Amino acid sequence: MRMKALTTAALVALVLASAASAQEQPPQTFNETVSVGYVIVPFTVLDRNGAPITTLKKRDVGLYVDGKRVRTDMFEQSLNAPVSWTILLDASGSMGLAGKMDSARAAVSTLLNHRKKGDDFALFIFAESEAREVVPFTEDPDEIRHAMFDVKPWGKTAFFDALATMPDRSELGKNPTRAIVLLSDGIDNASRHTRASLAQIFEGSAIPIYPLGLRDPAELKPHQPVSYEALSDLDLLDAVANLTGGKMHLGHSPEELARAVDSMQKDLRAQYLIGFTPTGKGEVKYRRITLQLAGRGRVVRVRAGYRGTEPPAATSSVSRGNEKK
Repeated sequence: MRMKALTTAALVALVLASAASAQEQPPQTFNETVSVGYVIVPFTVLDRNGAPITTLKKRDVGLYVDGKRVRTDMFEQSLNAPVSWTILLDASGSMGLAGKMDSARAAVSTLLNHRKKGDDFALFIFAESEAREVVPFTEDPDEIRHAMFDVKPWGKTAFFDALATMPDRSELGKNPTRAIVLLSDGIDNASRHTRASLAQIFEGSAIPIYPLGLRDPAELKPHQPVSYEALSDLDLLDAVANLTGGKMHLGHSPEELARAVDSMQKDLRAQYLIGFTPTGKGEVKYRRITLQLAGRGRVVRVRAGYRGTEPPAATSSVSRGNEKK
């Protein structure tokens, strides 16, 4: 017992000495030039007919941040790779109008019917609070189907609050290729988050969001009285898609839903990944991403930017377009 007491006393003395030494050291200073993690930029390239282009080489792609060419150290192509699908379903009261919930169930069923080997799915629902996990990631489509039919629309819509939590939760899927499928009318009447704060959250996300607007206001007859809750906030859904490199789709008929799912599948199974490590220099801020491709008549879907320090500048040879394969 005496040996144990001596050991404890020695430890206490050591702690006190360390604390005194620490007080003698000058305080550390911190600033915003903190190095952030690796930046991965998924992107999809389409021809004039909307078909994915799968023949690009590294030399064909130039990555720019705030207008300046970046030196990248990763270029990969993902063809027919399995996808981790995060399904985020609006279960608020407005989804009980105009057949929106029935369309949401049909859209999810179509997505499950088009699954590939290795795909996994998770289902989250939201109404007046943040998104709640109903089915964790699974390869069993029947778990998702059964859960969908148990959802009953109710309450107000905390759309922003729910969506804000999804990037981190989507990373629980097992596949490197991930996407969030958002089934909502985009109406928000109960969130603490705002559009501005939501946009800031997604500035750092590399997971594309594919909103499916379940009712197209263009179908409504002119001058026909209709409540705001029966409409879709298409501007909001489109902004979310563009910020993350996804695409908004509209429609509720079986044909429209099938086309939307087919388009999402083509995008995600014909992706390119390009990446770099920020230098850790400069302030941590939002930096805009653009891609330049060799050739003409191509459409690029890519995330709008990232939040972090400065990217590595391209060398002069890369800037002149002589980057190696």
